[in-house]
Amino acid sequence: MDLLALADFTLVARHGGFGKAARAAHRPKATLSRRVSDLEAALDLRLFERGQRDLKLTEEGRALFERAGALLAELEETTAAIASGSERVRGRLRISAPLLFSQTAMGRLAAEFSRRYPEIRLEVTADDRAVDMIEEGYDLVIRVDPAADDALVGRPFLHDRLVVVASAQMTLQADKAVPAVVRGGDPARSWAVTTAKSECAIAIDPVLRLSSLVMIRDAVLCGAGAARLPLSLVSREIAAKRLTWWGDVAASNIALWALYPSRRLLSARVSAFLDFLRQAFPNGTPEELAAYLDDRA
Repeated sequence: MDLLALADFTLVARHGGFGKAARAAHRPKATLSRRVSDLEAALDLRLFERGQRDLKLTEEGRALFERAGALLAELEETTAAIASGSERVRGRLRISAPLLFSQTAMGRLAAEFSRRYPEIRLEVTADDRAVDMIEEGYDLVIRVDPAADDALVGRPFLHDRLVVVASAQMTLQADKAVPAVVRGGDPARSWAVTTAKSECAIAIDPVLRLSSLVMIRDAVLCGAGAARLPLSLVSREIAAKRLTWWGDVAASNIALWALYPSRRLLSARVSAFLDFLRQAFPNGTPEELAAYLDDRA
């Protein structure tokens, strides 16, 4: 396959047209059109649907663009490193991470990673939505307990669990529902809780519904009610006796996964960030994350 023709195809696909690609690359439009036509002929596939005013990728063209773009970027990165005689990791790294992890840990992680790899341009987006990595151009995503996906590979790097906590002034009464601060549209009316000595169900009366776990924690600290929260988020408050631990939520283990597309070669940038996470959280326990957040504070 002609790699130059493939590179020109990805250029046109990325810019959405021959004219835009020609202006961006300062190349003749006719040359780009000819090279793409030659590639289509060599593959015996139509890669673009050509209208009078627009240009759209066919299904085959989109599949080729998704795979070829990442491969060509890796090839360019490798050849540039070889040509410069340098093994330094460089280039742009785009990451999507959950809101809570971003708010509590990602700022410090990003700063430390950037100091270690000054030639990587790191971009982090906080988003609880399951982003489309290929369509939205992410190199790595961090997700909480992701569903199985044949298009993605990765590993868990942190584990956490939910605990029930309340302000030190609030008491648990067996025959009465406790005021509770819950997240969004949580329909639960009771929580199954385990301690070292027993298991029980705590009846709750939701008095506040908040969209952020950080907001829920702050409301609980102000005495608004009890809540289910990640241990890593409240362990410092429990240790300082600002919050009281009522027990662990049954079957509430949580895992944070670092994922990347299985169809891509693992880039040096992604590999460097995975190694960095491994070093930041070598055991991946909630206590380790809590200690990391305590160090930041």
